[in-house]
Amino acid sequence: MRKLIIANWKMNPQNYAEAEQLLAAVLGGVKRIRGVTVVFCPPFVWLTDFSHKMRPVSFGAQDVFWELAGAYTGEVSLSMLQTSRVSHVIVGHSERRRWLGETDEMVRRKVAAVLAAGLTAILCVGEESREQDNVSAVLEQQLVAALGGLAKASLARLVVAYEPVWAIGTGEADSSSNALSAAITIRKVIRDRFDQKVAQSVPVLYGGSVSSENIVSFLSEEGIDGALVGGASLRASEFIELVRRAAAVSRSQGRLKLPVSTPRPPGRTAGWKKGTGVQPVA
Repeated sequence: MRKLIIANWKMNPQNYAEAEQLLAAVLGGVKRIRGVTVVFCPPFVWLTDFSHKMRPVSFGAQDVFWELAGAYTGEVSLSMLQTSRVSHVIVGHSERRRWLGETDEMVRRKVAAVLAAGLTAILCVGEESREQDNVSAVLEQQLVAALGGLAKASLARLVVAYEPVWAIGTGEADSSSNALSAAITIRKVIRDRFDQKVAQSVPVLYGGSVSSENIVSFLSEEGIDGALVGGASLRASEFIELVRRAAAVSRSQGRLKLPVSTPRPPGRTAGWKKGTGVQPVA
């Protein structure tokens, strides 16, 4: 499976010239790199301009509203994204949950709408605290809430990004073994509600202080299929190097079947501390 790298620019850059320069620099640096898919998610104000002008480049939105049209001031519809050649949508990012009060029900509606429209939903899940001892339960609760009522076939366009909230923008990434434990839990939850084939096919990404220095450690865990990248995606040389290293890992490894039938890893205090690795298969 090709590694998937999502560049989430968040509310950056602050003017069009800088945004255009950043995208041009990155595209110039990654155009000959093979074995990885890169999706750019700039702010809405730059997104549609870029998506109409630059082909073939994959673009994603940082959010969307679930209604098709209507009196929803400030919102963007899926048809607007479709006609603007946008292929991916980030849903349920912790910053939207925190600052904008996005609830599990809102996330569920958005995921369902994105998938029904034929776009790819990048569903974000993750625990709040580094010391949290119920990580598996948090992930299960978020996934069950977000995927409720979905048809199995629609999950062919689902991506799940594990983003521990405490790692986002802090410079302190989680360990690769913890991220793999999260990926196993995510696939177990999906398997229990759908089936093993679906669970194996859903790409799972890691996000949270991803950099060119740590990308190889995460992607070398066969079962982590890519990364959702924030701050590092705003520095052209850093992001190009990150993509280059991701592509090298992608070319060097095959697809490993994860033991999605394993019991969930107990808690972070018992098995998710740095360096402890993945829990053994029962």
